[in-house]
Amino acid sequence: MSLRPSSVPRRLRPVLTSLILALTASLAVPALASACSDADIIPTSRTISKARAATLCLLNEQRAAHGLRKLRPHSALERAAQRYAHAMVRGRFFGHVSPSGSTLEERIRRGTRYLAGALRYQIGENIGWGVRGLARPRAIVNAWMASPGHRANILSRAFREVGIGIKPGAPVRGVGRGAVTYTNEFGARA
Repeated sequence: MSLRPSSVPRRLRPVLTSLILALTASLAVPALASACSDADIIPTSRTISKARAATLCLLNEQRAAHGLRKLRPHSALERAAQRYAHAMVRGRFFGHVSPSGSTLEERIRRGTRYLAGALRYQIGENIGWGVRGLARPRAIVNAWMASPGHRANILSRAFREVGIGIKPGAPVRGVGRGAVTYTNEFGARA
């Protein structure tokens, strides 16, 4: 079966595109053998902390495989990431700039004290979402590793800290149950 854009309702086109990209990316990148527990759970409101730990573990496995030091979790970045994942699901949008125009830097400056007093800093963001099997931490990290920009953030030598936000639900309309939205806020300060 082939789907032409004109045969898909306009409101479902972003959903279909995101699902196709996530599926393609998860199949295109060979996964590392992982020792991360809970890497294959589908996050729910009760298991977000397990999914967050699994996501951090998977990110750090990728970094270790490339000779990089581990990312440390940072509570201020986690707050910013969790708020943004929640905002995307609640507001039904998916992007690095919110409909109100807020950027990653604005969200971190206004919502945390992470950049207070920093003479130099570097920040980055990965966002992603999936449904059912594609909502698992392993599938999301594999999709990011298949995307050049997301991969660059994960493997950046500059980043030392990360906050991981996970919110059950889709950032777009028309998706049923089993969707999960992820946000990673990366940072380094001096």
